[in-house]
Amino acid sequence: MSEPLARPWEVLRRREIADARPWLRLWAEDLRLPDGRTVEGFYTIEAPDYAVIVALTPDGRVVVERNYKHGPRRVCLNLPAGYLEPGEAPLAAARRELREETGYAADEWTPLGQFAESGNRGAGTAHLFLARGARRVAEPDAGDLEALEIGLMPFDDLLDAVREGDVAVLSIAAAIGLAAVALQQ
Repeated sequence: MSEPLARPWEVLRRREIADARPWLRLWAEDLRLPDGRTVEGFYTIEAPDYAVIVALTPDGRVVVERNYKHGPRRVCLNLPAGYLEPGEAPLAAARRELREETGYAADEWTPLGQFAESGNRGAGTAHLFLARGARRVAEPDAGDLEALEIGLMPFDDLLDAVREGDVAVLSIAAAIGLAAVALQQ
């Protein structure tokens, strides 16, 4: 690639449209593009960052959850995940969420990357992790709105579940895919 064509956009004005903290804030931004054109009312979303964990037991099974997710509006297969508390490091949140939701803990953690929820809208950053050596250390105590079933699944079966559409949340599918790559290296 030669000289980069892509350059950041300049924010000329930013107006808050809705404040529903801690869950989200909606903004309208007026922008100047690198070629000089302007765009009025480009909407962006601020939402909390969150962690997603692919937790492998010593025998190679993955700690999974089955629960209702209102975004896709169905019961589906999920991984332990949750929002970062203000000022909390992503790894600390991942460890906390794994233990709270499932009662599992792990000693070996590998970051799989951090990704914006939406390339144009923002909507929070997903911090993805692979945790090896996961073992049950306590009873789950999620305290969430959701009822969930916790189980263990062979990794290959989890990959099949992604392909078959039983995983309905993009960040969960991405974490599984990145864990598969990490495990092959």
